[in-house]
Amino acid sequence: MSTLYEMTPKQIVAELDKYIIGQDSAKRSVAVALRNRYRRSQLPEEMREEITPKNILMMGPTGVGKTEIARRLAKLMDAPFVKVEATKFTEVGYVGRDVDSMIRDLMEASIRVTKQKRIQEKYSIAQEMAEEKIIQAIIPGKHRETVQSGGMRGPFDLLMGGFNFNQQQQQAPKEPEPRDSEVDLAREQVRQQLAQGLLEEQFIEIEIEEAPKGNTLDLQEGASIAIGNIFGDMMPKKKKKKNMKVKDARRVLTEQEAQNLIDMDQVTSEALENAEQNGIIFIDEIDKIASGSSYKAGADVSREGVQRDILPIVEGSVVNTKYGPVKTDHILFIGAGAFHIAKPTDLIPELQGRFPIRVELENLTKEAFVQILTVPENALLKQHKALLETEGAEITFTDGAVEEIATMAYLMNEQSENIGARRLHTIMEQLLEDISFNIPEMDEKTIVIDEGYVKEKFEDKVHSVDIDRFIL
Repeated sequence: MSTLYEMTPKQIVAELDKYIIGQDSAKRSVAVALRNRYRRSQLPEEMREEITPKNILMMGPTGVGKTEIARRLAKLMDAPFVKVEATKFTEVGYVGRDVDSMIRDLMEASIRVTKQKRIQEKYSIAQEMAEEKIIQAIIPGKHRETVQSGGMRGPFDLLMGGFNFNQQQQQAPKEPEPRDSEVDLAREQVRQQLAQGLLEEQFIEIEIEEAPKGNTLDLQEGASIAIGNIFGDMMPKKKKKKNMKVKDARRVLTEQEAQNLIDMDQVTSEALENAEQNGIIFIDEIDKIASGSSYKAGADVSREGVQRDILPIVEGSVVNTKYGPVKTDHILFIGAGAFHIAKPTDLIPELQGRFPIRVELENLTKEAFVQILTVPENALLKQHKALLETEGAEITFTDGAVEEIATMAYLMNEQSENIGARRLHTIMEQLLEDISFNIPEMDEKTIVIDEGYVKEKFEDKVHSVDIDRFIL
């Protein structure tokens, strides 16, 4: 599959359309911003340095698709991507995270992406090496028999001039050692059986490297040192023996061999460049750190302080991480918020200027709710049907029922708080609660949900007077 940066804006939008209904302007803006990253990469280096990304600010009520766009982009792309909550960041002295941590998180994501890519390149060689280790574990060869039969001399044997307290055991008749040709023949037979999948459930004993302990020492600049690694390179890696099935051993050994084949210094330098040139940070709930233009005191001062802390990161600065300093000049920032209390103009002017592209996401209509229920690849009705199918039940929703569910969601959002598409989750859970509770003991496993069933379930929730008012 082509990477996200090689996709045209129309292809990116088409991919997002599979999961997100409507919000075409937001999808177009994101698609153009991502395509501009690709266009910039094609320019000469001196011109490339001058072009900075045009950050995006997405505004719209909760549940209309802001976070979902970010989630789907993260799954689509093979570039480093991080989603952070603006409310997690606070000034020094308040409970919260340091603002620089978003860059350190991005660098960790970049290391993960780059490392996985390098491991995939080495995977075929690692699989062959793992296969050889499995064969050696099943048919050990001559060396193991030599150790077991006492042929090797220990340190006490040498000190005692060759005298061995277990002379009687040594004089016992030894088993004949297998010849090399016999071992090779046996291993070839095992190789064929492995290829045919005949030994997958057989238990074998393999030697695996112990994972290093995660003890780290955090430094003031945000860098950290793995205490276990200070002297780790001077000493051999610890290994332990483990019994597991062949199919599990193959996976563990392949991963281990692939890790050993990659050059971590090269991975780190590539990941650093990838984070600086292609990184994307999605700052959610950015409206929660906006404060009005009236007199500022208490929490408002803290919110403005957070904005001023975020500002140099968005403007372009250098952040120290344990992998080296990261420049933030060319990282793309996407801000998102409901802005139902605060307005974008309540952000400090410097921060407003750093988000030149403004996109307003629309409220969901009844028609949009119908599409959300039925169209996407992971549509809500498909999810609930699949869950109940595990109990042997077959649930069918009529067109009238789908229309009625969409109407209920729309009216409830209008009557109370507008929580967007999340209202559908509430309605579906209430609608199917009795069925989900009783289905294991029910004899009739084929259930049809129609318009009447939906109305009966929600007659107390939405009153007819209110329905008339909203329809008119």
